[in-house]
Amino acid sequence: LERVIESIDQAITLGLRPLKINCVVVRGVNDQEVIDFIEMTRTKFVDIRFIEYMPFDGNKWNKPKFVPYSELLDNIQSKYDVMKLPDDAHDTSKAYQVPGYVGQFGFITSMTNHFCGTCNRLRITADGNLKVCLFGNAEVSLRDLLRENVPDHQLLEIIGAAVKNKKKQHADNIEQLLAAKISWNKKKQTIMSSIQPTIFSPHCLYQLDKTFIQTRAFSSKSKKSECSNMSQNTTNSDTPTLSHVDPSSGRASMVNVSIKSPTIRTATASGKIRVGREAFDLIQANLMKKGDVLTVSQIAGINAAKQTGYLIPLCHNLLLSHVSVDLKLEQDYSIEIVAKVECEGRTGVEMEALTAVSIAALTVFDMCKSVSKNMVIENIKLLEKTGGKSGTWRSNETK
Repeated sequence: LERVIESIDQAITLGLRPLKINCVVVRGVNDQEVIDFIEMTRTKFVDIRFIEYMPFDGNKWNKPKFVPYSELLDNIQSKYDVMKLPDDAHDTSKAYQVPGYVGQFGFITSMTNHFCGTCNRLRITADGNLKVCLFGNAEVSLRDLLRENVPDHQLLEIIGAAVKNKKKQHADNIEQLLAAKISWNKKKQTIMSSIQPTIFSPHCLYQLDKTFIQTRAFSSKSKKSECSNMSQNTTNSDTPTLSHVDPSSGRASMVNVSIKSPTIRTATASGKIRVGREAFDLIQANLMKKGDVLTVSQIAGINAAKQTGYLIPLCHNLLLSHVSVDLKLEQDYSIEIVAKVECEGRTGVEMEALTAVSIAALTVFDMCKSVSKNMVIENIKLLEKTGGKSGTWRSNETK
């Protein structure tokens, strides 16, 4: 606490104005300290903002701990003469001051006196995501859309759709929050159909939060890099052989690919994880405690593909041109996973695609196991490979 106070004093000394200090008031936790916060404004140039305790994913909200701002203001007025300060049309805080005190205080009344209709805040995160509501846990990835070379007028449509679908107020409880998220998920096709779909890559995933569209785009054109000159050995014999077995010793051996010519190689793999209805609903509403299951699993699959050479002993360590992992919610309470890997090199990328699917499925399992351990990972398979001496191969299911 002493170091925090020192930091506040230093910020004041440096002339930071206004210096806002947020305080979420929770009954039985810190409601008895409200007067102490008011006293901070006596000699410190600070703006204390008392925030009503709101329900959102992960904060274990319950109504008995909620303290309305009217109760807080009554308690303050019982000890001080306070005056109301003017508020801007788009302020989120109702400002007050004790006459003679250098600082001020206010209330962010998200629960009892809604201001969402006049809030004009838009935020862009460090990784390029648009947030139209501070308490929303879904985001629009402007970075990924820009990397897709989406035209400006389409960006405006997406941003406009996000802003226009803000709710007029915060949910009153967790149940309403869940219901709102599920409702918006059902509307995603309607909203996205008003935006030209052809500008997006086939690996874009759109999900709606209760207030705005959440976009996760993984372009088939983005993040391309040069590839190493490594590939897979073949045999001139017509008799099938195990490529990772040394013919002279019979022991496992890494294939020598130095004599092969580089070609464009691709591989596509798929798999499924059955999560059950309870976990499925939480994933769909993005309410799982560990976070955004689909995005985290997608990233895990991409990272796994790049690490395949370290995970599987006899695989070559490849520098991949592109990896895409697409997770799709199915009606049977499962998640279908499809991974595609590309490389220009001397060996195929089938193992990279299969590894991406496997790790993405395992990540889903890990993030959902607190809800159910009856999940089943199944049917992980190679769908297609192209390039190399053997050319194109497709499974019977895709022919």
